[in-house]
Amino acid sequence: MNSVIKGASYVLAHTPDMVLYNGTTQTTERIVNPDSEYLKEVPEHLRSYEDCVAYWPNQTYIGNVHPDELAQVEAPWYDKKMENASRYGKYGEIMPEEEFLFLVQISDQFEVVKLEKNFVEKYKGQFAANPIITEDISSQIEDGVELSEIEGYVNDEHAEALYFNHELVGCVKRAHDIDQNLSAHVMHENLMSKATSVLALLYAVRNAGIEKADVEYVIDCAEEACGDMNQRGGGNFAKAAAEVAGLVSASGSDARGFCAAPTHALIEAAALVKSGAYKCVAVTAGGCTAKLGMNGKDHIKKGLPILEDCLGGFCVILAENDGVNPEIDLSMLGRHSVGTGSAPQNVIGSLVADPLDRAGMKITDIDKFSPEMQNPDITKPAGAGDVPLANYKMIAALAVKRGELDRKEIGEFPAKHGLTGWAPTQGHIPSGVPYVGVAREDILEGKIKNAMIIGKGSLFLGRMTNLFDGVSFVIHGNTKAQEEAAAGVSEDEVKGLIAKAMKEFAATLIAE
Repeated sequence: MNSVIKGASYVLAHTPDMVLYNGTTQTTERIVNPDSEYLKEVPEHLRSYEDCVAYWPNQTYIGNVHPDELAQVEAPWYDKKMENASRYGKYGEIMPEEEFLFLVQISDQFEVVKLEKNFVEKYKGQFAANPIITEDISSQIEDGVELSEIEGYVNDEHAEALYFNHELVGCVKRAHDIDQNLSAHVMHENLMSKATSVLALLYAVRNAGIEKADVEYVIDCAEEACGDMNQRGGGNFAKAAAEVAGLVSASGSDARGFCAAPTHALIEAAALVKSGAYKCVAVTAGGCTAKLGMNGKDHIKKGLPILEDCLGGFCVILAENDGVNPEIDLSMLGRHSVGTGSAPQNVIGSLVADPLDRAGMKITDIDKFSPEMQNPDITKPAGAGDVPLANYKMIAALAVKRGELDRKEIGEFPAKHGLTGWAPTQGHIPSGVPYVGVAREDILEGKIKNAMIIGKGSLFLGRMTNLFDGVSFVIHGNTKAQEEAAAGVSEDEVKGLIAKAMKEFAATLIAE
């Protein structure tokens, strides 16, 4: 029997200072052109926390706005503030930078994160007041140190500086003197991902209505890799985040597949639960500092604020079939195999049409498709266009080719079977999974019957292969009652056949 989606969380950490000091576009510019006009302009184009919270796509991500509602707001959205926007949403929150730094420090188990004492005293109460941050977590805040000590680490020991409002308030030290895999830069990157994942795990457990001890296994599917010089990228983010979140019963491991990793991980988790290996599995991912301000040059060139100013995280809880929640149907999996090829039509065919053919379904039988849900506010100024819309047009064209959709209906397909993009460009996060939590509710409320989640990835980024990657699965309403009813009928039929055979056998004995 298929596993069910018990709950999901979506969180953002607003980190504008990290845009300037840690985003790859900006750090690369600092090396290539340290006196760059672009770098001078960045601070003027960073959003305030209030503007970040009032941004429509962010409110959609944390669950205060349904994607259908976002679609009714005229784009672009960066210049339109949502009235009465809340930091807290149905699925998670938008955490301000000063609070997030405390979660980063708590996520550090090797004393590499140092925060300045005045900063700690000023903001630790604000962090501890967050309803999702329990006392056992907030009690781990360390006393602050003198600013001169932090300056020494940054200036003399290659520590990665931590800023708030452009002022030095802390640092991440290196964890080894010569191992580049444990450098301050890598430790910073990994701790930010881990901390975002911790926040997502905390909200997911709450949203699923379960106890922390109910989670037996965690799969991390973020974009980072932790290890040392002897086992670069060996892991394990999953268990490390589970420890901080207090998931005392959990083991775990990491799954990596670039942008497609979350969809791979959800399929793996669904299979683990269906097999009976674990009763409850959490699939989680934290944010990626490298992607902060990734399209900043194009945004500034066009007079926009830098919209990639948040680290994103998510978590989905999968559990044994409860007869209520929507199921992940493992009989309908799409996959981009080695032999599929890289032509867009082949990719969409393998991920969308092939699994539906095996189930005897048409493309139009799927109510909603969730491919790459990137926010077009971010991608269009950078020249990448509206990514979700491009995917929907390809799916619609394939449906026309298969005789399942009239050519005249192509224009209506995106609105009827698609979604407007709202996800932050954090690489792994936009690809399919932002809709999982919403799809669960839409199915439970009877708005839709099913949805297809599509994850696509670019494996060539690792310079190991030129292949693309992709997987897909279908979520639909719970079928436990129907399966049990069918099983009951079959059992009665078997009993009837046995009784009939016994009667016939008895008749032969009498005849003899």
